[in-house]
Amino acid sequence: MKEAKGSKKIGVHILLILGSVMMVFPFLWMVLTALKTNGEAIAIPPTFFPEVPQWQNFSNIFTELNFGRFYFNTFISTAVITIGQVFFCAMAAYAFARLEFPFKNGLFILLLSVLMVPGQVFLIPQYLIVQKLGLLDSIPALFLPGLFSAFGTFLLRQFFMSIPKEIEEAAIIDGCSRIKIFFTIILPLSKSALISLSIFSLLYGWNSLLWPLIVNTSPEKMTLSAGLASLSGQHATAYPMLMAGTFLAIVPLIIVFLIFQKQFIEGIALSGSKS
Repeated sequence: MKEAKGSKKIGVHILLILGSVMMVFPFLWMVLTALKTNGEAIAIPPTFFPEVPQWQNFSNIFTELNFGRFYFNTFISTAVITIGQVFFCAMAAYAFARLEFPFKNGLFILLLSVLMVPGQVFLIPQYLIVQKLGLLDSIPALFLPGLFSAFGTFLLRQFFMSIPKEIEEAAIIDGCSRIKIFFTIILPLSKSALISLSIFSLLYGWNSLLWPLIVNTSPEKMTLSAGLASLSGQHATAYPMLMAGTFLAIVPLIIVFLIFQKQFIEGIALSGSKS
């Protein structure tokens, strides 16, 4: 029995190691490609390690592209999207979880139906709205459609429903209003769920590509994803510079996830504990 259990553990560890290698390999290949010359990057058969590391690729991305501006635009739009989604989704989720109002369940089902429709369906209506507002090719156009999230509302609603109602009832007896309960009791108790939604919103805003490409055309109004997409030419692509820019673009996301990994996992685990 002990030998069987030992063999099973070895098999599981081998599978986990293989899975880890498969996950890490694309990231490692990206970093190594960023240090290659363009000839080495497109060589057949491919070379794994660069003959001489080309560290200047990381500086060239700032000189040949307005990479600093891309970073600034992405930071602003992502920050506004994250704050907006957390604020508006938290209020909507609290209403669906705790308040009673006409057509509550029907409205929530309608909200969930948004998750079943591909996001590309909303591109034309969103574009027309932004056009009517006169905000095409501007920074606000990047974040306005992303200020609310049906998924974020569902996530926080599930978490709010896991909070005992007795806490709110005791606060109401003490004379607290719903607004005060929301800001002083519900939000502090939902820190892990709010951090989880913040990470989801940050990933959405930082990695957004299709919408920035559609709504903005000026290079100084582009985000990181849209700016890096411009390096992919029809006939030739500067792969080392593209990989260097991609590495610099994902470093902030890796740092954020490593810092808030515990809260992220806890929020995802607890959000579905009560329906």
